[in-house]
Amino acid sequence: MSLLPHQLELLSPARDADIGMAAIDHGADAVYIGGPAFGARATAGNDIRDLERLINHAHRFGSRIFITLNTILRDDELEGARRMAWQVYEAGADALIIQDMGLLELDLPPIQLHASTQTDIRTPEKARFLQDAGLSQIVIARELDLQQIAAIRAATDPARTTIEFFVHGALCVAYSGQCFISHAHTGRSANRGDCNQACRLPYEVLDGAGRIIAHEKHVLSMKDNNQSDNLRALIAAGVRSFKIEGRYKDLGYVKNITAHYRKLLDEIVEEGEFARSSSGRTTFTFTPDPDQNFNREFTDYFVNGRQEDIGAFDTPKTPGRAIGWVTQLGDKWFELEVSDKSTELHNGDGLCYYDLQKELVGVHINRAECMSAKKGIWRVFPKNEIAEFKDLRKGLEINRNRDMDWVRTLEKKSSDRRIGLWAELSETADGFALRLTDEDGFVGSAAIAQEHQPATDAARAEATLREQLNRFGTTIFAVHDIALQLSQPWFVPASALNQLRRDAVAALEAARAKGLVRLPRAVPVEPPSPFPEDTLTYLANVFNHKAHDFYARHGVKVIDAAYESKEEEGEVSLMITKHCVRFSMSLCPKQAKGVIGVKGTIKAEPLQLINGKEKLTLRFDCKPCEMHVVGRMKKSVMNQHLKDMQAQPLQFYRTRPA
Repeated sequence: MSLLPHQLELLSPARDADIGMAAIDHGADAVYIGGPAFGARATAGNDIRDLERLINHAHRFGSRIFITLNTILRDDELEGARRMAWQVYEAGADALIIQDMGLLELDLPPIQLHASTQTDIRTPEKARFLQDAGLSQIVIARELDLQQIAAIRAATDPARTTIEFFVHGALCVAYSGQCFISHAHTGRSANRGDCNQACRLPYEVLDGAGRIIAHEKHVLSMKDNNQSDNLRALIAAGVRSFKIEGRYKDLGYVKNITAHYRKLLDEIVEEGEFARSSSGRTTFTFTPDPDQNFNREFTDYFVNGRQEDIGAFDTPKTPGRAIGWVTQLGDKWFELEVSDKSTELHNGDGLCYYDLQKELVGVHINRAECMSAKKGIWRVFPKNEIAEFKDLRKGLEINRNRDMDWVRTLEKKSSDRRIGLWAELSETADGFALRLTDEDGFVGSAAIAQEHQPATDAARAEATLREQLNRFGTTIFAVHDIALQLSQPWFVPASALNQLRRDAVAALEAARAKGLVRLPRAVPVEPPSPFPEDTLTYLANVFNHKAHDFYARHGVKVIDAAYESKEEEGEVSLMITKHCVRFSMSLCPKQAKGVIGVKGTIKAEPLQLINGKEKLTLRFDCKPCEMHVVGRMKKSVMNQHLKDMQAQPLQFYRTRPA
């Protein structure tokens, strides 16, 4: 198992080791990061030496490092993936996050395995199966509501499997692992960490008669996930690991969002029923604020049922927050009045506004001058010419989406994480001994030979001893209490006390390192549990023969090849999503049910999406309330594949002869 049922885990992303270390320092109980390869983010790999540095830092606090090995693999990549698994295990990593079930057929190290979001866990049956197959932590689909999460918890064993859930960050509109648009249009596979983000593009939406019902709208672009208000409800439903999205995100984002959820989870922990899954307390030099980072505005998605307003249809950019409105325009500047008079603008800030077409226009401030602090009037000199700003006019509302003061705060050291301890100084026959006991019960002791020299001023001597022993500033520890077990006040030189403290801290760190237990690898159920279905389509992402063997061993009779095998040449579902364009545009038959005069006139007929030469069809499956984005693989992608195969034959799972 991974977590005890009363433990809560804050799981942060890291693009590299330095960001991972900052996540730990800002309160992460675990960090997920790409290994040297196969990590579902094509450009976010890390070498073993960097991973070791991060792992060592995390383990000082009892925090864990999970390595993403969550792409689907060809046959000729399996050996490389197996070797990488052993490398990261030997470097001390705590778990592998995987998508490809072929890995379970390999000689992997005894490292804990977690099911990636890419395994598309939406049902209690699938969750139970993955638990029985030996996965100790499972990331369930972002689209689930509280009742569905609770049903998964009821079908699984909390002592064997931890439920992990995304609580913050960018949202893929598709069920994870169920999006093939990128591959169909460009040959770049989202299942292999190389998505081209077709969901963020603008589309024309046409009905069956060819009428435009939306023009240049980003109808597949979701707002960003934010579950800040739902943490207690998610805990009650069975979630124990709270995951922040963002392995491409910068240092400022990881610091801020980790700190934000650390504070929220600490409030829950302080109520007494739950505990952190790692050690220490974290304090910050700033007040965390999710609005300060890039976001497309926020939604809690489907956690509390289907909501009207989950899409960022106007722009995939960050609109920031409203700060004021334009009062005057000059030839090189414009003036604005801020709504909160304490708001300060800085050189380098980013402003933006919506033009008349509801497109977001960015303004980079070269210089900002305060004209009247009392009235909150600022004169802004942008980097670009004033004439270049479309629809900039008096009375226009202005947002700020980059605050340089905030950026600079997070570029500096912005947190302190410390493990509490109790210190006891006692005298020995030939000197003194110091015993440190930390909040996890680990002990570090040190002794020094030092003559017992009576103090001339007893009260002063005791105060000096306490003051010297309390100096844990450069360590990861903070002292709760110092006990002096002395027969009389002694004078002890500062150099001797410093030596004692250093040696005792080193012994305590060594005891903590020795006491860190590796997360156990779960043993799969024998005989193997049957997979919930006996037929798998391309949607199961089977791309190598080992994955085929895995499913066959678990009772699956028909196993199609992954979409990446290029066997689906006709129209298929390129994306399956809980988001429904009809619902978002109030064109849903269920919405119209009770509306007089509309009832029966709205049908869930297909719609068309058009972006340039790309055409996609939206089909609506109303029973499960899902939308399918349907299209076919481009000829150019097929042709390029055939060329590549001639140049360098690759091995992967096919169901038809090559």
